[in-house]
Amino acid sequence: MRIAALVTGILLIAGCSHTINRGFAPTPNTTQVSGASPTTTVAPSGSSPSAAPGAGAQISAVIAWIEAGHQADPARYHNATRDGATTQLGTDVAFTAAAGAVACMTDSKQTGGAMACLVKLTNPPPRPETAYGEWKGGWVDFDGTNLQVGSARADPGPFINGDGPELANGDSLTFGEYRCRADQAGAVCVNYAHQSAVRLGSAGIEPFGCLRSVPPPDGVGIAFSC
Repeated sequence: MRIAALVTGILLIAGCSHTINRGFAPTPNTTQVSGASPTTTVAPSGSSPSAAPGAGAQISAVIAWIEAGHQADPARYHNATRDGATTQLGTDVAFTAAAGAVACMTDSKQTGGAMACLVKLTNPPPRPETAYGEWKGGWVDFDGTNLQVGSARADPGPFINGDGPELANGDSLTFGEYRCRADQAGAVCVNYAHQSAVRLGSAGIEPFGCLRSVPPPDGVGIAFSC
């Protein structure tokens, strides 16, 4: 009888231990992004990566992070506001991120729907000798194959209508060939057609995918191209 009671007690303890262990979620495996900072990780397949992609991240990791964001309604981003006046943009899209540190807009009439952004850069590129007109160190043009930072402008371009609505942190916006996701530091945008992407924020502009540094054309501060 004592032996039977002892065996029963051991089985009960083992059963309870198994039930408790099932109550804890397994620790996910993470893989460090090649070329990124030591703290940047990419979550395993099937989970939502939480950390924004860092320098050197593979384009697949960048796209995964963007697509993990909650999809915003594009209908809310077809307008821009300046001095209290709102202008409807038709098929074009405008949005801001990081409390206005990043403002982006498309201009289908002038650039065929390519993105133009104004970024409040902490260290914008200096004005080159080839620049004529008002220097905008935080002006960014991104059409998928080319990324240019800093531009001499004779007019405000599409931003004459003001800025678009705020894209909330964690939300993503899909338009044309692009999808952008906002976070507290700025926004990350991918061009699906060319598998290229850019991170926009006050800390700097970071290219991804096929974009490589190239000599900038006249009137441009920094340039990347596929």
